[in-house]
Amino acid sequence: MTESLITASRVIIGPNGSFIPDGAVLVRGGRIAAVGPRGELERLAPTGLPTTAFPHGTLLPGLIDSHVHLIFDASNDPLTAVQKTDDDALLEGMAERAQQLLHSGVTTVRDLGDRNGLVIRLRDAINDTTLPGPRILSSATPLTSPGGHLYMFGGEVADEDAIRDMVRRNADRGADVIKIMGTGGGMTKDGPAIWQNQFTEHQLRVTVEEAGRHGLPVAVHAHGTDGIEAAVNAGVATIEHCTWMSEEGGFDLREDLAEKIKTQGISVCPATSPNWRALAERVGHERAEEMFSSMRWMARLGIPMIAGTDAGVPRAAFDRIVSALEFYQYLGLTNDKIIDMVTADAAQALGITDTGRLAEGHRADILAVDGDPLTDLGALRNARLVVSEGRMVRR
Repeated sequence: MTESLITASRVIIGPNGSFIPDGAVLVRGGRIAAVGPRGELERLAPTGLPTTAFPHGTLLPGLIDSHVHLIFDASNDPLTAVQKTDDDALLEGMAERAQQLLHSGVTTVRDLGDRNGLVIRLRDAINDTTLPGPRILSSATPLTSPGGHLYMFGGEVADEDAIRDMVRRNADRGADVIKIMGTGGGMTKDGPAIWQNQFTEHQLRVTVEEAGRHGLPVAVHAHGTDGIEAAVNAGVATIEHCTWMSEEGGFDLREDLAEKIKTQGISVCPATSPNWRALAERVGHERAEEMFSSMRWMARLGIPMIAGTDAGVPRAAFDRIVSALEFYQYLGLTNDKIIDMVTADAAQALGITDTGRLAEGHRADILAVDGDPLTDLGALRNARLVVSEGRMVRR
């Protein structure tokens, strides 16, 4: 759309649930030209301007999924599927999954690990408008230790020189963020234990330093508390998962370390799957509640948290972000806070402050839904319109 007016019963401009009743957004090109009361914008708008009205609906910023894996297909064994599939076929499936995200209201995603720069190829095709899809931030190949988590993606690094070289290669390829596997992970069965450190604090510092030379933030995958501590001391931008696991199989919640996360402005992305309710079936109710309690503890302490779905891993579908958001509702967070986690707070954490809010000059990333998600989070499932950088992609 070159220029258009969109009106609704309420316009959530964010953050903290701020909204304009009977409001409107004026879109010009790919940007928001004005936001305000409907009557005021209608008077300012040119005669005959195309208008889309949602008299019983809500406008809010397009959603941001801060942790996805477009290369994975969310099957029971996505890693094997990737290993058996060539790059061209993978890219075709990734394009379909990107469209699923967009149609569910997600206008920005951060992809945290692929092979051969496939997500960058997809990102560039979307940016060139060759393919429809959300804005993509890509980490390209994740750094991992020899034989470490997702080593098969080609990011194994054994020493400081190799770390710097891999960061440079990702930067030269066009990465938007550097991802490093600070601890083991559940999908790599022959790798380190999920709580076990894969890198020293010094190696993580080297990663942050080299990424900084290229103007890139660092996201660290960390389940174990020792790995979380190393990441915090290294000065990473975001911590993925952050489950506070200990070697003994329990959880080691350190309030002093949590306070450092908070004071340093590091954001935590729990990357909770839309399929989170099934966790108790796999690990038992008591164990699942222990894991959930650590997330509730972080929220209570005021640690900055952003929403991601880990879409692509087993049973984490790409069109179910609202199911993932309902996890935070289960923890006791308010709807306005949850909406911030998937809009304004996510944009701030990811360094893309031209989106995440409905404000003059921002990208025209807009979601229209039936109902009011401030009182009923499930209303986010009722997408009526998605606008991505001014392009209307679903009605």
